[in-house]
Amino acid sequence: MPQKYTVEIIIENKPAARDPEGETVMRDLVHKSGYTNIKSVRTGKILRLNLEASSEAEAKDTVIRMVNELRIYNPVAHIYRVEIKDKRGES
Repeated sequence: MPQKYTVEIIIENKPAARDPEGETVMRDLVHKSGYTNIKSVRTGKILRLNLEASSEAEAKDTVIRMVNELRIYNPVAHIYRVEIKDKRGES
């Protein structure tokens, strides 16, 4: 019986790539507000999907296949990860 899953896709710039938005947040908000113990800020985006699958593995595989087939991210500039956030049975 299919289960309902909430899956998140987290897309970020590659670690070696600059992150101008993160640098701006760090400089103009974090440090100017006195949070000097914060050492870096990286920005990204999250896509949250609700889907049905027979298992967590199937849900994750479906989302990974979709991300790559639809080119939801730019593999030259970005990395992504897929996380299962919630699982609910049929009621």
